[in-house]
Amino acid sequence: MSFVDAIKTCFSKIVTIDGRARRSEYWWFFLFVEIANLVINGIINGAIGAPTVAAIISLIISLCSLTVHIRRYHDIGKSGWWILIVLIPLVGWIIDIVWCAKDSDPGDNQFGPNPKGM
Repeated sequence: MSFVDAIKTCFSKIVTIDGRARRSEYWWFFLFVEIANLVINGIINGAIGAPTVAAIISLIISLCSLTVHIRRYHDIGKSGWWILIVLIPLVGWIIDIVWCAKDSDPGDNQFGPNPKGM
Protein backbone atom coordinates (compact mmCIF):
# COMPACT_ATOMS: atom_id res chain seq x y z
CA MET A 1 0.00 0.00 0.00
CA SER A 2 1.34 3.42 -0.92
CA PHE A 3 1.50 6.55 1.21
CA VAL A 4 -1.43 8.20 -0.59
CA ASP A 5 -3.54 5.02 -0.55
CA ALA A 6 -3.01 4.64 3.20
CA ILE A 7 -4.11 8.22 3.86
CA LYS A 8 -7.18 7.85 1.62
CA THR A 9 -8.14 4.59 3.32
CA CYS A 10 -7.76 6.00 6.83
CA PHE A 11 -9.81 9.10 6.06
CA SER A 12 -12.50 7.07 4.29
CA LYS A 13 -12.75 4.82 7.37
CA ILE A 14 -12.66 7.71 9.86
CA VAL A 15 -15.28 6.15 12.16
CA THR A 16 -14.86 2.50 11.15
CA ILE A 17 -13.26 0.20 13.67
CA ASP A 18 -14.54 -2.94 11.96
CA GLY A 19 -12.09 -4.88 9.87
CA ARG A 20 -8.34 -5.01 9.70
CA ALA A 21 -5.54 -2.60 8.75
CA ARG A 22 -2.32 -3.76 7.14
CA ARG A 23 0.99 -2.89 8.67
CA SER A 24 1.83 -0.56 5.78
CA GLU A 25 -1.48 1.27 6.12
CA TYR A 26 -0.85 1.92 9.81
CA TRP A 27 2.78 3.05 9.49
CA TRP A 28 2.21 5.23 6.41
CA PHE A 29 -0.63 6.96 8.24
CA PHE A 30 1.58 7.31 11.32
CA LEU A 31 4.16 9.13 9.16
CA PHE A 32 1.41 11.36 7.74
CA VAL A 33 0.23 12.24 11.26
CA GLU A 34 3.73 13.29 12.31
CA ILE A 35 4.12 15.48 9.23
CA ALA A 36 0.63 16.92 9.70
CA ASN A 37 1.41 17.77 13.33
CA LEU A 38 4.43 19.76 12.21
CA VAL A 39 2.34 21.62 9.65
CA ILE A 40 -0.56 22.22 12.03
CA ASN A 41 1.61 23.44 14.88
CA GLY A 42 4.08 25.34 12.75
CA ILE A 43 2.01 26.94 10.04
CA ILE A 44 -1.68 26.90 10.90
CA ASN A 45 -1.39 27.56 14.61
CA GLY A 46 1.90 29.48 14.69
CA ALA A 47 2.16 31.63 11.58
CA ILE A 48 -1.50 32.10 10.72
CA GLY A 49 -2.69 32.15 14.31
CA ALA A 50 -5.84 30.08 13.77
CA PRO A 51 -5.97 27.80 16.82
CA THR A 52 -9.61 26.81 16.23
CA VAL A 53 -8.89 25.55 12.72
CA ALA A 54 -5.79 23.74 13.98
CA ALA A 55 -7.81 22.13 16.79
CA ILE A 56 -10.50 20.89 14.40
CA ILE A 57 -7.93 19.42 12.00
CA SER A 58 -6.09 17.79 14.92
CA LEU A 59 -9.33 16.26 16.20
CA ILE A 60 -10.13 14.74 12.79
CA ILE A 61 -6.61 13.34 12.42
CA SER A 62 -6.69 11.97 15.99
CA LEU A 63 -9.95 10.14 15.30
CA CYS A 64 -8.46 8.60 12.14
CA SER A 65 -5.36 7.58 14.10
CA LEU A 66 -7.42 5.90 16.80
CA THR A 67 -9.52 3.90 14.34
CA VAL A 68 -6.54 2.74 12.24
CA HIS A 69 -4.74 1.76 15.45
CA ILE A 70 -7.71 -0.37 16.52
CA ARG A 71 -7.95 -1.95 13.06
CA ARG A 72 -4.20 -2.68 13.21
CA TYR A 73 -4.76 -4.57 16.47
CA HIS A 74 -7.59 -6.48 14.78
CA ASP A 75 -5.16 -7.49 12.04
CA ILE A 76 -2.97 -9.31 14.55
CA GLY A 77 -5.97 -10.93 16.28
CA LYS A 78 -6.24 -8.59 19.28
CA SER A 79 -9.28 -6.72 20.52
CA GLY A 80 -9.26 -2.96 20.06
CA TRP A 81 -9.43 -2.60 23.83
CA TRP A 82 -5.77 -3.64 23.95
CA ILE A 83 -4.96 -0.09 22.81
CA LEU A 84 -5.28 0.84 26.48
CA ILE A 85 -1.98 -0.96 27.08
CA VAL A 86 -0.24 2.31 26.16
CA LEU A 87 -1.41 3.66 29.53
CA ILE A 88 1.25 1.50 31.19
CA PRO A 89 4.37 3.67 31.28
CA LEU A 90 7.23 2.54 29.01
CA VAL A 91 6.33 -1.17 28.93
CA GLY A 92 2.94 -0.47 27.35
CA TRP A 93 4.49 1.67 24.63
CA ILE A 94 7.09 -0.97 23.84
CA ILE A 95 4.44 -3.69 23.58
CA ASP A 96 2.31 -1.42 21.38
CA ILE A 97 5.18 -0.75 18.97
CA VAL A 98 6.05 -4.45 18.76
CA TRP A 99 2.42 -5.41 18.10
CA CYS A 100 1.97 -2.70 15.47
CA ALA A 101 5.16 -3.87 13.73
CA LYS A 102 4.04 -7.51 13.79
CA ASP A 103 2.93 -9.13 10.52
CA SER A 104 -0.75 -9.85 9.87
CA ASP A 105 -2.38 -13.04 11.08
CA PRO A 106 -2.51 -15.36 8.06
CA GLY A 107 -5.97 -16.03 6.73
CA ASP A 108 -9.21 -14.80 8.20
CA ASN A 109 -9.69 -14.06 11.88
CA GLN A 110 -12.71 -12.98 13.96
CA PHE A 111 -12.29 -9.39 12.71
CA GLY A 112 -12.46 -10.18 9.01
CA PRO A 113 -10.49 -11.41 6.04
CA ASN A 114 -6.78 -10.80 5.72
CA PRO A 115 -6.29 -7.46 3.94
CA LYS A 116 -3.27 -8.92 2.13
CA GLY A 117 -5.55 -11.48 0.51
CA MET A 118 -3.57 -14.40 1.94
